[in-house]
Amino acid sequence: MSKSIFILENLNCANCASKIEAKINKLPQIESAVFTFTTKKLVVESILNTHELAEIIQKVCDSIEDGVIVREINKNLRHSHSHEEEKHTCECSGHSCGHNHEHEHNHEHEHNHEHEHSHNHSHNHGENSLKNDIVTITAGAALFITALILEHFFKPDINIPSIVAYILAYLVLGREILIKSGKNILKGQIFDENFLMSIATLGAFAIQQFPEAVGVMLFFRIGELFEEIAVEKSRKSIMEAVDLRPETVRVEAGGEVREIPAEYAQVGDIIMVRPGDRIPLDGTVTEGESTIDTSALTGESIPVSIKKGMSVMSGCVNTSCLIKIRVDKPLSESMVTKILSAIENASAGKPKIDNFITRFARVYTPAVVAIAFITAFIIPLLSHQEFMPWIYTALSFLVMSCPCALVLSVPLAFFSGIGAGSKKGILFKDGLSMEALSKVKAVVMDKTGTLTKGSFDVQNVTAVNMSEKELISLCASCEQESTHPIALSIVEYARALNLNVRKAESIKEISGKGIEAVIDGKKVLCGNKALMNDLGIDINSYNEGVYGTHVLVAADGEYLGCIVISDSIKPDAVKAVKRLKAHNIFTAMLTGDNIKSAQNIADTLKIDDVHAGLLPQDKLSELKKIRAERGSVMFIGDGINDAIVLAGADVGAAMGSGADAAIEAADVVFMNSDTEAIPEAMEIAQTTTKISRQNIVFAIAVKIIVMILGITGIYSSMWLAVFADTGVAMLCIINSVRILFQYRKTQK
Repeated sequence: MSKSIFILENLNCANCASKIEAKINKLPQIESAVFTFTTKKLVVESILNTHELAEIIQKVCDSIEDGVIVREINKNLRHSHSHEEEKHTCECSGHSCGHNHEHEHNHEHEHNHEHEHSHNHSHNHGENSLKNDIVTITAGAALFITALILEHFFKPDINIPSIVAYILAYLVLGREILIKSGKNILKGQIFDENFLMSIATLGAFAIQQFPEAVGVMLFFRIGELFEEIAVEKSRKSIMEAVDLRPETVRVEAGGEVREIPAEYAQVGDIIMVRPGDRIPLDGTVTEGESTIDTSALTGESIPVSIKKGMSVMSGCVNTSCLIKIRVDKPLSESMVTKILSAIENASAGKPKIDNFITRFARVYTPAVVAIAFITAFIIPLLSHQEFMPWIYTALSFLVMSCPCALVLSVPLAFFSGIGAGSKKGILFKDGLSMEALSKVKAVVMDKTGTLTKGSFDVQNVTAVNMSEKELISLCASCEQESTHPIALSIVEYARALNLNVRKAESIKEISGKGIEAVIDGKKVLCGNKALMNDLGIDINSYNEGVYGTHVLVAADGEYLGCIVISDSIKPDAVKAVKRLKAHNIFTAMLTGDNIKSAQNIADTLKIDDVHAGLLPQDKLSELKKIRAERGSVMFIGDGINDAIVLAGADVGAAMGSGADAAIEAADVVFMNSDTEAIPEAMEIAQTTTKISRQNIVFAIAVKIIVMILGITGIYSSMWLAVFADTGVAMLCIINSVRILFQYRKTQK
């Protein structure tokens, strides 16, 4: 089974797109087919090769919508470039970055970029089509105005000049629709918008409602044009914001720098990133210091300092000095590709509300046509009234019988929501995940890396008969040879304070208790309470009340003080939990840490429930209990051991700084690893789901109201019917994309 990707060009009807997707999925050779209308991308899993699939899909498209072009996408990239001498020197923070590069190289250039195989393809068809539509609408509008003027000046029983002008205007505006309607009838596609619009307007001509026939066609074409422009602009605004994929990278090898396609870069390659360039691939800094702008990924505008040994994510912008990065992940696995894949495949996991609309659309049009038939013939027969008014009302029903507003606006709302999330550093895997998140009643979190930073920091220093700085300096001198995380945090803290870290004359590690060292001729002890008791140190002045890991210090048998180390709570965690509670969300913490440590953090953050000392399978059991009591549950973790729990939750979320296994298993990824992204993701999901429901209610309600007005004889108008069709579609599109503006990047 292989996956193939196609672009379906000239497919501007969301309802037709839904029919095409359904018909392709029914083919015996197809395992699955998912079409995203907003990106025009069709992803198919099949036993057939790509070329065979393209032929079959083209036939399916031709049977439903005339003029659709199926374009294969096969990446077959080969690049090379010629570069002249390049020199680069960078001044940063008052000192030189120390790089002065001169390289001269030439290599063969062969470029076959993204092979595209098209059926009946003409270049720039989209732009030409848009221009043609504008010309057609302008010409038709001019003829329509001419007809209205002629009707005003000539008023005999039969106004031949105005009728001729109306017919010409109608043919200019409706010619393509009439032709498409005829072709689709021959294919057996009767209940489509082209046929229904043709019947409605020709019917208006038949009952001599010439201005309305042409006017309805004119405003239908204008509405379609604006609808197409709105969808395209929405798509571009989202895709431009998240398409951070690099085309090429600068790879250093053998003293030379070569520019190659990004997808050719391999793990272990050393790439150069100049100031102002976007970091192309996930990797580790091997040379240089700089600052990077991470706002494209995290929504955070404050520059982040980086140096040798630090990991960097693709998509960030190098703002200061030239750096070299070792590639840790190929392009296909880097963050920029994951983001773009999530956006482009927003409909891969279609939300239930979208599936409902797809099913509803299949019965909606036939139902409205049936109502129109009853209105035109049955009602006047039963009520013994004239046929003409009822036929006119029935024709207006046909105008609004296409469910495009519904079929288009729901996926567009989720598409926009996923785009809005990406701007805030929140990566939703698909629309189904977003819909599930909007229904979550309980949020369960891991402790380390989710609520806490996952790194040990000095939290408290208590010195006896010496200053705190002297105590820290002495302890760091004792601990500097140790690789234990606690020892490393003390040494790093001392260096951050620019304290003197002396070299020990001798060091002896006492397993499970601490370290004994000789510094400046003094016997120094750094360790736990057991170490001090074993060696007879008087620690009566020692206070155990402060939470954390305690490192006691003594010299020449005298107790000197205590340094408390702990995994510090993330600065935004308190606010995040508070926001969750404001939404009436139950909060819980599951951790493998000891109960004392876990309870201290839970009390600080005011988390509702805490379970500690858990193995991965125990976490899953506790999660199931919480789900049974509270309802739908989201779990957030970042470790490899969290993958099983993430997969078992209704919604699994991972911190972007976490393990790859956790990120792959998650439905939502918080790329900035901020705890406050949790309630923010829930708010975006809830808003998106609310907007999609608003669109459904609004679209159906307007159509029903127009029908009721017509059937009851209160008011019947084709102009109102046009608003109920293309006008409602436009309003739903605008409503769908407003989430992009509602959740702009926070500038801090």
